[in-house]
Amino acid sequence: MSRYTRLFNELRKRKEKALMPFVVVGDPDYNTSVSIIKTLIDSGADILELGLPFSDPIADGPTIQSADIRALKSRINTNKVFSFIKDVRKFTQVPIGLLVYYNLVYQRGINKFYKDAKNSGVDSILIADMPVEESKEIIKAARKEKIDSVFIVSPLTEKNRLKKILFKTKGFVYIVSRLGVTGEQKELQKRTLELIKRVRPCTKLPLCVGFGISKPEHVKEIINAGADGVIVGSAIVNLIKEENKKKKKQIKNFVAKMKNATRRQNDNHNEKRSN
Repeated sequence: MSRYTRLFNELRKRKEKALMPFVVVGDPDYNTSVSIIKTLIDSGADILELGLPFSDPIADGPTIQSADIRALKSRINTNKVFSFIKDVRKFTQVPIGLLVYYNLVYQRGINKFYKDAKNSGVDSILIADMPVEESKEIIKAARKEKIDSVFIVSPLTEKNRLKKILFKTKGFVYIVSRLGVTGEQKELQKRTLELIKRVRPCTKLPLCVGFGISKPEHVKEIINAGADGVIVGSAIVNLIKEENKKKKKQIKNFVAKMKNATRRQNDNHNEKRSN
């Protein structure tokens, strides 16, 4: 049984949903980044999504781009990312997903990249700029190493393409809450909730929603629409970049609030039943 399957089974028993923080490995430096991961886990993170620093992250907004720059300046590369994950595996067994751009996979060689990822303790890989139609070699390498392949579903994903994505996806489905790049948003778009409701009947895979999730209220709305988890990136990365002694405490408090929101998805339903 995979770590993802085990985790989502456990969460269902506890009537909770998954909180998946995203951070860029090595932001702002290797040791601080390891310490931040510990803080995320201690604060309630169920899954980790880790970004490999890349010079041209086209799917990311200014916040994540800045994190990539900070990590690259601290000389983080693919070798160090895999060493980092091995260090993280010394203190946690939560599922770990990588978000990477294809250039980094290609440079290392597809088979070697996936083999090294598996040996370091990676559970899934999402290649942000890899369309499902061109993923044959990737899927083959992933299956060989027993790594789950994650693909993105957006508000523009039409029915036939959705079927292709769901057929090749394992672990969980990554639903983007809006078009464009990553970054915090004040309010959820209505079509985000509509997209969750559209995808939910099509698969038994967990649905995890990312891009702009920054408030407990966002978490509750997404979960009540039928999602199994939320991915929170830019809001956390914005705290990481802060230069103050209370940074870890701020991260801890924020993640704890977001995790707490995953435990309250049925409040409104319970109130309705009691009236």
